[in-house]
Amino acid sequence: MSGIFTPPACTLEELNHLFIELTAKNCNQRCRKCYIDFPLTKNVKDFIQVDKVKKALLETSDADLKCIYLTGAEPMTHPDFNTILRLCLKRTNVCIFTNATFINEKKARFLKKVEDESEYQIIFKLSFASYDELRNDEVRFRGAFRQNMYALKCLDKYDFTTIACVNNYYNEDENFITNTFKQIITDAELRNTMVQVTAWVSGDMNLEQLSGDGAYDCKYGRLLTQNGVFSCPFLSNDYRGRSGSDFKDYSKNVRLETTFCAACMKNKEPMFSVNIT
Repeated sequence: MSGIFTPPACTLEELNHLFIELTAKNCNQRCRKCYIDFPLTKNVKDFIQVDKVKKALLETSDADLKCIYLTGAEPMTHPDFNTILRLCLKRTNVCIFTNATFINEKKARFLKKVEDESEYQIIFKLSFASYDELRNDEVRFRGAFRQNMYALKCLDKYDFTTIACVNNYYNEDENFITNTFKQIITDAELRNTMVQVTAWVSGDMNLEQLSGDGAYDCKYGRLLTQNGVFSCPFLSNDYRGRSGSDFKDYSKNVRLETTFCAACMKNKEPMFSVNIT
């Protein structure tokens, strides 16, 4: 029947990226434009169990994992964060998605010792909304820009690889954003920081108006949560992205039918996973 839109499908080609949601709703900040629908209280204790992480690592033992990603809300609020980090580092590289408020020089020095215990590396991904401090903090929270820059300097001191992920809220030219951030990084004398620009997830995005094969995280990754396996961090605990209860038996197919999928379709690179060489 004409006029009926059928969402395109995406198939998991190979499990290279394992995302682990350490908490869905626990965060010490409330970014004004966060895609997570937080409750009024800040004290949601929905941390993933360590045993569930161990089980997932065992069930994916045959997968060629390039990186494990610790996500949230804010993953560093998890009471067993260090334990989970060490478990994952025994397997492969680890990328931490964080709002940077837990990172200072003492924390960076400790995490370097943890990294040195492993043959793999820890990468940090910090979110920005703009190269302009005031406009950045309007989208995120007061002091967010300076907190990110402070954290980047602390991590750089201990030779961590970091990624400044710029969510293009103001819909500016990507090359201009990239070049401006590179200048900020140069001025701050940061040696190990890369820049990534991603499309902002907007409620008016329409899959029917977009075309092309996007760089989907669900093509090479899956997300583990306390409630099961999902296709990507955006669709955490969303029935449209549910793949299964565990990694013994989970779906490798997902329909691209959300505004989050539309955002991924607009990006040249995956929004969450990083290229580990």
